[in-house]
Amino acid sequence: MMERQKLLPENDLLKLKVCGLTQLEQIEKLTVMKTDFLGFIFYEKSPRYILNHLNLKQIGEIKHRGKAGVFVNESLERIAETAEKAKLNFIQLHGDESKDFTIELRKKIHPETGIIKVIRIGNQISDELQQIINANFSTVDYFLFDTDSRTFGGTGKTFDWNLLNEIEIPLPYFLSGGISLENIDKLKILKQNPLALYINSRFEKEPGIKDLEKIKFLKNNIK
Repeated sequence: MMERQKLLPENDLLKLKVCGLTQLEQIEKLTVMKTDFLGFIFYEKSPRYILNHLNLKQIGEIKHRGKAGVFVNESLERIAETAEKAKLNFIQLHGDESKDFTIELRKKIHPETGIIKVIRIGNQISDELQQIINANFSTVDYFLFDTDSRTFGGTGKTFDWNLLNEIEIPLPYFLSGGISLENIDKLKILKQNPLALYINSRFEKEPGIKDLEKIKFLKNNIK
């Protein structure tokens, strides 16, 4: 894991991940803004499905050390092939992937590729969340907490962040689910700070088209 963590920017400030990107011009501008993570959705049912806009070669040519691919219940072979061709630095598992699946995935990808396991939070109590964390933390590098939905994210809805204060989180984590300029001040309630904020639909003009001014404002205020 130490080798994979070298991929991260070398500072301990709160980082930013912008997901659901589809436009090369916007990706270039976010890179110039020194956005820490760029997220590409490889889930065909998503309105932000990246392969409707860019091919794997184009993604692979993007010069950035924080490229993350989002997959939902995809096959091991396709994830590994996509990660290699698109030169992904991180793989985000946003579906119902098991611990055994993650173990097998690790064997098929580059050893420096980080694995982010998403924990979708709905009506679970803290004990149930802790069981999920305990069952997965030894096989992944990071957790991502998001609001549960049938569409696997992108709802713009926020879960109760107080739940995170009731569990032990043994890995760096990304915080997702309806993060906006209006609720960002509530981060102060968290006892364990996230590695990064994960933003998507609340910072868009339409699916896949980001509001770069809002993102810049957020980035300046969390730094």
